[in-house]
Amino acid sequence: MKERIISIDVLRGLTVIMMTIVNNPGSWSHVFPPLLHAEWNGCTPTDLVFPFFVFIMGTAIPLAIPYKEFNNEVLLKIFTRSLRIICLGLFLNFFSKIEIFGMEGIPLLLAKLVLTFAVGYALMGNFSQKIKLILVLLIFTTLIGLAYSGLEAFENVRLPGVLQRIGIVYFFSAIIYLQTSIRLQYSIIAALLLGYWAMMTLIPVPGISHPNLEPGTNLSAWFDNLILENHMYIATKTWDPEGILSTIPAIGTGLLGVMIGQTLSSALSPKEKAKKLAIMSVLLIVLGLIWSLVFPINKSIWTSSYVLYAAGLTTLLLTILYYLIDIKNIRKGTTPFLIWGVNPMIVFFASGIIPRVLGMITFENPKELGQTINLQSYLYHFWIEPFFTNPMMASLAGALIYVLIWFGILWVFYKNKHIFKV
Repeated sequence: MKERIISIDVLRGLTVIMMTIVNNPGSWSHVFPPLLHAEWNGCTPTDLVFPFFVFIMGTAIPLAIPYKEFNNEVLLKIFTRSLRIICLGLFLNFFSKIEIFGMEGIPLLLAKLVLTFAVGYALMGNFSQKIKLILVLLIFTTLIGLAYSGLEAFENVRLPGVLQRIGIVYFFSAIIYLQTSIRLQYSIIAALLLGYWAMMTLIPVPGISHPNLEPGTNLSAWFDNLILENHMYIATKTWDPEGILSTIPAIGTGLLGVMIGQTLSSALSPKEKAKKLAIMSVLLIVLGLIWSLVFPINKSIWTSSYVLYAAGLTTLLLTILYYLIDIKNIRKGTTPFLIWGVNPMIVFFASGIIPRVLGMITFENPKELGQTINLQSYLYHFWIEPFFTNPMMASLAGALIYVLIWFGILWVFYKNKHIFKV
């Protein structure tokens, strides 16, 4: 058994920490620009978080499955794991919509928490493969059934999401890795990225006639409206940032990670691997920037130039960490990032639930009689904001405090060897 590549866990940990910071500001009204997504074209550090994680997931596939054996048992494991990730994301979208026997307030919150624990345990618990499959199929069919049941509470529930895309990309990346040669994998990546570029820039958009890359009127947005109808991201309503068509190039992101993973698992010497990774990183960045001249870097529609550019930056950072940690054996100070890197799914899931829970706990606002305030807002406005004159610094402090709380939780898990896997 090969020694674990620590740099991958460290990079994953850095990515999850950054995700936690950008997703949980003290106030969305006061956020430093680098911690926000680009309005449309362009790329901020925040826009790199999602592709970094997808890429790292792809990198881990050849390391986790070093022997390319493919049979029904392997297929079932991949399918079950993918669907478990998808269901975690679906449940996050459903959490705020759940109604239980007319309950309200704290009783409803407690019931939701019990249900959340049950679903989380079913999707991240360690059972036999058969039990895992039965549980995930039951949860998936229930959630999709509710979305299309006609019940008012679920008629607008969002179906796509970050974890849903991760699950889909993992499934196709793992299958392609196990069933194809490296040469064919490169061909598939090229076909996905070139094909997506051709679709988005050459195919007329029904009802609009001309191809375009603008918000809400491009082919990806039209496809989301056609298939998802009312089940899209509520902030846009006309398209979804994790929509169906834009998942095609996202698979390319996962497969580029697979290519890097195969380099790391190859028989090359560590220094030769680092040199090859460095060359690939520069090549990907340059190709992405060149392509961006005609197909702009854009996270919202996951353009092909964005895939190459983000993959190149991920590879570059991984190369640096691999050289320092795994070749030079400089591991002092890596533990704080490792504890995040080995337990990403529990952070993804629970950090999505916690703000929703805090938002459900309401009481009278001490400063505005007759007005209510939820616990999340109260903690920020009364416990954090008063200590800062700069509202952006206060907002950042809120995010960092949340990271510190999670650090404590994950430290306990790490010390007790509690690893939550799907």
